Amino acid sequence: MCANYEPPTPRHLRLSLQTLEPTFSYAGEAYPGSKAVFVTAGETETADFSPWPGVFGLLPAWARDDKLARATYNARSETVAEKPSFRQAWKARRFCLIPVQSIFEPSYESGHAVRWRIAHRDAEPFFLAGIWEEAQRQERPLWSFSMLTINADSHPLMRRFHKPGDEKRSVVVVPQERWRDWLYADEREARALLQPFDPEAFTASPAPRPARKSAGVEVAKDDPAA
Repeated sequence: MCANYEPPTPRHLRLSLQTLEPTFSYAGEAYPGSKAVFVTAGETETADFSPWPGVFGLLPAWARDDKLARATYNARSETVAEKPSFRQAWKARRFCLIPVQSIFEPSYESGHAVRWRIAHRDAEPFFLAGIWEEAQRQERPLWSFSMLTINADSHPLMRRFHKPGDEKRSVVVVPQERWRDWLYADEREARALLQPFDPEAFTASPAPRPARKSAGVEVAKDDPAA
């Protein structure tokens, strides 16, 4: 599951989508519960795509508070139509694109967790398949989104990540020529688009966070015990 990623800058997003630059701010790294950016079909005749500010982690209308986002940032494609947190957004075809400069996943190949960075080989932003939702907070709309995931046990790249013995999962990269297809898909068409991405188009390398000192001992932030 992807719990940490790097969105593109507003300028890079505008250039990639050929649309308006976001007028809202968001952090350089996204974590569950943080504000980031997602993209829907265009809201005007002059824009094919519209960027929106949203919480990373789906918040259905019935959610009592925003803490649920810490558990709903990824939606399993196999169960998205049945799970209470996701089924309304899926059935309503609230499909979105999640712009990404890179994603981070933990590798245990060295015997302990090390954060790795996965990015497109051409260093350009790429876009993930997602679903979005709208809730109300103090009579104001609150948008949120979740990344859809698929099994990656046989994927040459994504099977290298997460704890040994755990099922391997992967985000879904939507190719540029299929962006509109995804945003306007019905349920059958959406499922057909949930395919593994080409591992040859991406690079992956260790990207550990800087170590912090704890009681005089340096502890890497990627360490699960940290």
